[in-house]
Amino acid sequence: MYYSIHYKSTVGDILLASDEDSIIGLWIGEQKYIGNTMPKNIIEKDDIPILKEGIAWLDDYFTGKKPKISRLPLAPIGGEFRQQVWKILTEIPYGELTTYGHMAKEVAKRIGKNRMSAQAVGGAVGHNPISIIIPCHRVVGTNGSLTGYAGGIEKKVKLLEHEGVDMTGLFVPQK
Repeated sequence: MYYSIHYKSTVGDILLASDEDSIIGLWIGEQKYIGNTMPKNIIEKDDIPILKEGIAWLDDYFTGKKPKISRLPLAPIGGEFRQQVWKILTEIPYGELTTYGHMAKEVAKRIGKNRMSAQAVGGAVGHNPISIIIPCHRVVGTNGSLTGYAGGIEKKVKLLEHEGVDMTGLFVPQK
């Protein structure tokens, strides 16, 4: 069984979900891929201890306290490749950035391949079911482009600004 709770944040309405023992999802509004990453049988319930821990984590995050990701048990639902990408995302420090290219090199190293497609990594990053806590907003294009945030580029910008990221040299590519 899966449970959820709603949270109001500066980047919009958040739906936080758990399997009772771990956080399995955090979606901002009607973000892209929400239908692919959210289990169908979620019951809204506000007395689940792990969801209360998740809310406390979000309160700390949005008040600038830099909570540790390791503070919460996480269980994102996805295949082995995506799990590897999401694990690497959890290693990006608060207020810092990495690129899809760097992530691809790291994934390749960890799975014993010579190289990995940055586009494949980007797909896994985009399907991250636990936004913010697993900080996919900290990944940018090699040229500094703010691409690929399922919650929307404007939310990515707000999260990066909230974390004090130097936005000099970062840009939103024109379509």
